[in-house]
Amino acid sequence: MADTARTHHDITTRDQYPIMGRDRDQYSMTGRDHYQGSGQNYSKSRQIAKATTAVTAGGSLLVLSSLTLVGTVIALIVATPLLVIFSPILVPALITVALLTTGFLSSGGFGIAAITVFSWIYKYATGEHPQGSDRLDSARMKLGGKFQDMKDRAQYYGQQHTGGEHDRDHHRDHRTRGTQHTT
Repeated sequence: MADTARTHHDITTRDQYPIMGRDRDQYSMTGRDHYQGSGQNYSKSRQIAKATTAVTAGGSLLVLSSLTLVGTVIALIVATPLLVIFSPILVPALITVALLTTGFLSSGGFGIAAITVFSWIYKYATGEHPQGSDRLDSARMKLGGKFQDMKDRAQYYGQQHTGGEHDRDHHRDHRTRGTQHTT
């Protein structure tokens, strides 16, 4: 009789794993046969318990969702005449509130961005090296080099195009500048 008495631990572990090791010594052959024979009834009752639990939980959730749907429909039925009556007031009020909210949020965002930029510029101007200043210096040097190249090319092509006449025209413009009239 002692072989057939099972604890919760025995039920959970033995149903999952085959009998081996110390369990083989603890239970006789007849006990194992009895245990395996009642395992089929046990698994059916376990399946029935699982199904009952699933149906109960699913049914409860279904009832709750249907009550929520019914409540929403009733609230919509009650609120629709009020929305129609007050729509000339509510619609402009909602638009005004939306515009005010958007304006305040955007001005706050722009203000924070401006403070951040001014802080960065201040740190850069005072000699601190804020994050990204090395890239700004590099870009400034590259742009300065490009501008110097463009200036040199413009002077070179300007001198080539006008040749020696550039200096003679320049002196003539200074002599006649006061006497020229535009029409």
